[in-house]
Amino acid sequence: MAEQNTEAKLKNLLKQEKVQLWNPPYTNDDNQPGRQHMQELAERYAPLLCLPGSEVGGALETIRAQSVRRGNRNKKFRETNVATLELLLPRDSKKDPKMKNFLETRLDVLVQEVVDRIREDYDLKYIKLILNGKTLCADQRLDQQGVKNHSKMMVLKLSDAELKKQLNEEEEKRKNQNESIQRTQKGFQILSERDGSEDPDTTPFLEIADQKGNPLNIPHEEKKALILAMGFHEKGRSLMKRKQYDNALCHLLQADQQFSKCGSALLGSVDNFGVLQLDIVWCYRSLEALSCLDDGRSRLQRAESCFLQCYGQQQQRLLMIKGNTGREEVLFLRLYLLQSLLSYLDGNDAQAQQQLSKVESLYGRLSLDSDKMTHLMSLGFTEREARLGLRACQGDLQGAANHISNQRQDREELKQRERQKRRSRMEAISTLAEMGYSRRDAARALHHANGNVDRAFEILLDSRQTAQATNNNTEGTVSPERVQQLLYLGFDRAASEAALRRTGGDVQSATQLLLDGQGARSPELLSASSPSTSSSSSSPSSEEPSTSSNSTENDDELVNEVLEDISRHEEDYLDLTLEEEAELIATMKTYLSRGPTHTV
Repeated sequence: MAEQNTEAKLKNLLKQEKVQLWNPPYTNDDNQPGRQHMQELAERYAPLLCLPGSEVGGALETIRAQSVRRGNRNKKFRETNVATLELLLPRDSKKDPKMKNFLETRLDVLVQEVVDRIREDYDLKYIKLILNGKTLCADQRLDQQGVKNHSKMMVLKLSDAELKKQLNEEEEKRKNQNESIQRTQKGFQILSERDGSEDPDTTPFLEIADQKGNPLNIPHEEKKALILAMGFHEKGRSLMKRKQYDNALCHLLQADQQFSKCGSALLGSVDNFGVLQLDIVWCYRSLEALSCLDDGRSRLQRAESCFLQCYGQQQQRLLMIKGNTGREEVLFLRLYLLQSLLSYLDGNDAQAQQQLSKVESLYGRLSLDSDKMTHLMSLGFTEREARLGLRACQGDLQGAANHISNQRQDREELKQRERQKRRSRMEAISTLAEMGYSRRDAARALHHANGNVDRAFEILLDSRQTAQATNNNTEGTVSPERVQQLLYLGFDRAASEAALRRTGGDVQSATQLLLDGQGARSPELLSASSPSTSSSSSSPSSEEPSTSSNSTENDDELVNEVLEDISRHEEDYLDLTLEEEAELIATMKTYLSRGPTHTV
């Protein structure tokens, strides 16, 4: 990192002075260095960096030679589509440890072709290629996996046993990772479609609420995207806790895609988006994916903007809502720490030190007295409650105990309100059911009427009249798409078409009607079907994928699976032990203590 820091400082100086080392007088026509001018430049820059002239001269020559080679390779890539890749070989495979190794290739070739060339050129038997912390798949093209001109690829050497193990592990890992993403997406898609109209005891649903537990009124499509985004984020955070950073990153990037479908007004009102950006960059750091710095820098900027918009300048909005800001300060600690790391790698030691000073100040306030933690836990509070409570109250023991007790009481009151709301809802559904409507339809109408029984009755009445009118006007015409939905559930085509006619094309009602008849057409359905289909078989086709009951069971399994990754504590994302942060703080202090800092 020290060499990278020195070169970054020099590049900043060169950029400020608009010095182009690849052009005369610093580079001659034969691409050799203009030694006198290079020496003068090194002598001028050495005092600014407080480094020996020879060290600065060597770094400048490295930058110059890289620039010349890069220019030549760019020209070759433009003219021939042949890219140059840098190979980070195993240490014992390098002929000269100080020399870099390159490979020229087109990017539209399979990775296996490149693997074969490297094995032959460097006498390596079994290898795998790593790009940005990810193993390249041998059966895919280079460009399909993000390889570009000038990309750096790590070459890892494997033994026979390791090769077999790697192939098995890679296949299993890829399979598990893809399956995890698909199951997470499917589970939260199911939850995003649920509107809370059914009994939450048997059909769980997710509700987006503000920091005080009040439901937010969000347009349906935006709410679906937000639930998917938050679902992928929760899964990614769960994997981060288990140190599975590569798999976590895949889920976090999926969350980022879903957040992009939400409006800027919504993203500016919740801190979830900012926390996600922090988590992604933390994964980059944990995977040592330093080539992702540009992306990391922009993500930290988005995180900081999000926090300022949500919490207000000096966090006054947060203080007004929650009464304190201690718990959220862990987010700023991690933000400033990552900013310090990126500033150092950019060669800006002064900025890195400035951010690190803010980090150390926060760390001093957020580090907790173990005796106070023990005392609170002896009172029956959990470790998480003790940690969050002490940070909320700036370490005050009595204040923390009162704060935790008040939070517990608030949660219990919220649960009581939910129970009362549920009891009232079930009573209203029973009232509508006594009027001759199904409990499912009654629940949906009540949901759309915001709990008003009279309004729900009007909705049900209007819906029945509309369905009857539609049924009379269509004269047997049904939507092929809706028929296909019922066929997918395992019902017979004739019965599906008849049920849709009977219910005015409503898929939910048609499904319930078919379930009530266990998939067979009742006399009522037969009377509603057209003559051309009345002789068709009424049993579910053996060629259809599965029965509706199996589909429901699979849905319930997926929903229960993804719900396990959602923390039951609303401030789980703030409950950081700061152990990993302490390690990075120590590393940064070591690097920054090597010499005086200067703005470059």
